[in-house]
Amino acid sequence: MTHAPQIKVPATYMRGGTSKGVFFRLQDLPEAAQVPGEARDKLLLRVIGSPDPYQKQTDGMGGATSSTSKTVILAAPTQPDHDVDYLFGQVSIDKPFVDWSGNCGNLTAAVGVFAINGGFVARERIPENGICTVRIWQANIKKTIVAHVPITNGEVQETGDFELDGVTFPAAEVQIEFMDPADGEGAMFPTGNVVDDLEVPGVGTLKATMINAGIPTIFINAEDIDYRGTELQDDINSDPKALEMFETIRAYGAVKMGLIQDVSEAANRQHTPKVAFVAKPVDYVASSGKQITASDIDVLVRALSMGKLHHAMMGTAAVAIATASAVPGTLVNLAAGGGDRNHVTFGHPSGTLRVGAEAKEVNGQWTATKAIMSRSARILMEGSVRVPGDSFPG
Repeated sequence: MTHAPQIKVPATYMRGGTSKGVFFRLQDLPEAAQVPGEARDKLLLRVIGSPDPYQKQTDGMGGATSSTSKTVILAAPTQPDHDVDYLFGQVSIDKPFVDWSGNCGNLTAAVGVFAINGGFVARERIPENGICTVRIWQANIKKTIVAHVPITNGEVQETGDFELDGVTFPAAEVQIEFMDPADGEGAMFPTGNVVDDLEVPGVGTLKATMINAGIPTIFINAEDIDYRGTELQDDINSDPKALEMFETIRAYGAVKMGLIQDVSEAANRQHTPKVAFVAKPVDYVASSGKQITASDIDVLVRALSMGKLHHAMMGTAAVAIATASAVPGTLVNLAAGGGDRNHVTFGHPSGTLRVGAEAKEVNGQWTATKAIMSRSARILMEGSVRVPGDSFPG
């Protein structure tokens, strides 16, 4: 019996923020995978090592967490005044599908780096020393993101002393600007309210702020679900009943936000919306053992991604946090002390993060103009990834 040999696909394995993923240039993919559809999805599933009933992704590049089961495809820009198109695929670990419904904010820092190294940024726009501004079109959500990438001697500067909680080693700082970050075609607050009563069968009626900014996110109060906001991963991820509760909240919130028509559809839309819970600042010990004091932060936030509590904070959810904090009366804003603000420092399981946002009310509708945060990125490996030739239709 003969088997198709493995094929080699040029790829780069990169960390961006607190995530990592496999990066491709569109033109380097097999021809059948250069367009959206079954071939592309099956290729990326096999690259990452999914679906894996063991939930280890041992036979692939994935790391068996939502932060490490990621793929990125970069292409020539389809929009004027942009350098590159950025398409993000969140690969399910145990199910055979790739979720294309949202962005990965963490990997955006790596997109800027990859765009420069991959030849997408015109050589004359790259300084010999200084900052290269990379204009990114986020194709999943059709938004502009600007990455400010440091350059030394004409090359991307990856090493540095910028520390990011959730990442073990320091690196060079990459500032990211999410322009007009409201995600989707509708309003930033799809229900028209900054706080809603969300009825969740088996859980109760919860106060909720549902926002489209960075990524669709449902914020609830920690105390309403008997949490403190200081929880670490194991406190939630080892509790099947808790995970089921959060998934139920996510499903009913998705319906109320208009993202799906029925709760049964949530299972095939794992990447969005996110669910997060907030609380007023208290002292806690981060997962690294670092002591976080209440005076270090404005608010406590814990967020779930792909059904599990995130070890730090998704970059897109950080945009949602910053934007919600800038709108008086949201649950995030109230937990942070209320009032007008253009930045917030929040505590997450791995430590703290400061993010900025600008929001304004126009004709009774809130809109966000910009969200800003700092991340870092680093190439981990480059060359080719190998996949069995019969793992996707040609």
